[in-house]
Amino acid sequence: KRVLAFVRVKPTAHFAQDMIKLGSDNKSIDIYIQKSPKGGVVNNCQTDWSFKLDGLLHNTSQEMVYETVAKKLVSKALQGYNGTIMCYGQTGAGKTYTMTGAASEYRHRGIIPRAIQQVFRSAAEFLNILVTVRISYLEIYNEALFDLLAPALGRGCKDNQLAVMDGPQGVYVKGLSIHPVSHEEEALQLLFEAREPRCALESRGVIGEHSLNKNSSRSHCIFTMYIECRSRDYTNHKCLKSKITLIDLAGSERLSKTGSEGQVKIEAAYINKSLSFLEQLVIALADPRREHIPFRQSKLTHVLKDSLGGNCNTVLVTNIYGEAEHMEETLSSLRFATRMNWVTAEPAPNEPFYREASVKALEEEIHLLKKELIMQDSMANRSFMSYNPLTTAQRAEIRSQVQKYLRGVIEEIDIVNVRQIQEVFRQFKVIVSKQEEEVECRLWNKYGLGHRD
Repeated sequence: KRVLAFVRVKPTAHFAQDMIKLGSDNKSIDIYIQKSPKGGVVNNCQTDWSFKLDGLLHNTSQEMVYETVAKKLVSKALQGYNGTIMCYGQTGAGKTYTMTGAASEYRHRGIIPRAIQQVFRSAAEFLNILVTVRISYLEIYNEALFDLLAPALGRGCKDNQLAVMDGPQGVYVKGLSIHPVSHEEEALQLLFEAREPRCALESRGVIGEHSLNKNSSRSHCIFTMYIECRSRDYTNHKCLKSKITLIDLAGSERLSKTGSEGQVKIEAAYINKSLSFLEQLVIALADPRREHIPFRQSKLTHVLKDSLGGNCNTVLVTNIYGEAEHMEETLSSLRFATRMNWVTAEPAPNEPFYREASVKALEEEIHLLKKELIMQDSMANRSFMSYNPLTTAQRAEIRSQVQKYLRGVIEEIDIVNVRQIQEVFRQFKVIVSKQEEEVECRLWNKYGLGHRD
């Protein structure tokens, strides 16, 4: 299954109609750039490009974007499939608006709040399935990790304890706080609290002004929902576990275009480096002959090790400008989307065996079977029957009966249940073992072989 790649065009009054042609199939996009006169008479620069992806989102509402991009992926997550949605593109093209949305109007909310809503509404409709949800929010800024859902005093501060680790269950961030949420409002409250403290972000330069966007987020943000679905009455011993990873990448553009200086220039260099490593990772994943996949080149690629391809449903939303002055960045973003489209995945549900549920179910099954036996015995006038484990006195009585039977004192042993049969055979085994030891000991002594040891 291919990774799905969509392109969302930012609405503008200056759409370059002579340079960008959107296909009638709503999947293809053609770019035309005139040759620069600086190239001279012999100018072999390419002027035409054609891209075909899984869908174009042009003049599309937030609701339609979610329906097209995320709704099916979230539904599959509730069936045990991991899912990843990633927004890529240059600064100001609408990545954060697509992923988080605008808080000013409810209808402008983005993929993250809509996914939270879908998960909890679907969970409320399940009759025999208990759904538990936990969330985390990680930020990567200048190759440093920040926990956006840490306690209020530590929120927005660098935590040296955070580290990307490889474990038996996959990649995880050691020290990252994961918060259980019981309803939609609680999850949204945590999300908005994480996005609110702009003063803390500005204090360390994560919000940086440059020529493309006055409120540019200079970091990668990864919001993750961990979902567990299990049977309420323990009739099913399996627990479906999945996670939805929602990634808002930092802006991808050339340093010269931003006009950045000082700290913002350093941030842009870090961003371009991590996005370059991400592109190398995508190229490697798309090559079936490639043996080594460079996941460890950066914090971003390492965190996304089990979120791109593999057994994960993956969707890319590439945000682009439709204006002539941004055409080079638009071409770069479309090339990335095409490469991402080459990556394949084999989604499979996560169904770990739920030990607690199986033990609980077996205990209840035993209890029901005992009740059934008691009912059958009462109908057959065998009310004296007992199905509880044998007591010490009962074991002693059975041992006495076995010894009397072997001496011929009694003709047969009264059998009343399976536990007694098992105990009778155990007593026979004990007696035979003792007799073997006695015979062997007598033979050693008779033939003067001394002590056995």
